[in-house]
Amino acid sequence: MKKSKKRKIDISVISDVHLGTFGCRAVELNNYLKTINPNTLILNGDIIDIWQFNKRYFPKAHLKVVKQIMSFITSGTKVYYITGNHDEALRRFRGFTLGSFEIVNKVVLDLDGKKGWFFHGDVFDVTMQHSKWLAKLGGIGYDTLIMINTAFNWISEKLGYGRLSFSKKIKNSVKSAVKFINDFETTASDIAISKGYHYVVCGHIHQPEIRQIKNENGVTTYLNSGDWIENLTALEYNNQAWSLYEYEKDNFAKSLNSDSKIDNEFVGADGNNAQLFEELLVEFNISKSSK
Repeated sequence: MKKSKKRKIDISVISDVHLGTFGCRAVELNNYLKTINPNTLILNGDIIDIWQFNKRYFPKAHLKVVKQIMSFITSGTKVYYITGNHDEALRRFRGFTLGSFEIVNKVVLDLDGKKGWFFHGDVFDVTMQHSKWLAKLGGIGYDTLIMINTAFNWISEKLGYGRLSFSKKIKNSVKSAVKFINDFETTASDIAISKGYHYVVCGHIHQPEIRQIKNENGVTTYLNSGDWIENLTALEYNNQAWSLYEYEKDNFAKSLNSDSKIDNEFVGADGNNAQLFEELLVEFNISKSSK
């Protein structure tokens, strides 16, 4: 198959990747990243799932995502890592920069004369603010559901049937979940309007969306990048307009070759971590003698 050129875009926003967990769709994300050449890449929280991280589970497909992000950094793409709740340990490193890479809690960008406000969104989650242990328990329950769902879909695809998302069905059918999503979107938009932001861009709730929201004080465009567990979505800004990228509709990205046997090999506590570290040093052109 003849390779096509990478799509040149102004901004790509991805969130809720949850590297280091069974539900992460790293192969698909890496295929997407191979097809784009963004001026700015915004990692909008929960990229590495530190809550659920197990050093004995880190397939090479997950490593490939990290290396692809590093290749963006070394090629000059501006990369913002916005911290989320599952990678909140990185918040102590807010302000850290390395070349074109920067760790932040939020970022405001000028987008062709309009202000865009980017942050993960867990600040609006009451359980995160007041009952962290309960939120972590919920995270474990969600991860367990994803593991069950992953096993179900593997069997389903082997039998020739399609994939099914248990958690999406729950979120779309349970009234309290629907209300939480609506409240989240409204709260984010109300604050954005009060601050004069034209765009408010979040992650966290795994619900991809682009829509205008109005109140008595004005209007803003609310955007959510979704996730790379169930929806496989990203946000793209190009030619002064936002669009929602959906991996399932991208036939070229899906056609990219992937060695699933290699991708599913683990990078764990068996000595591969040392090799992983050496590869990352090479990626940044750092030698041992320079340290």
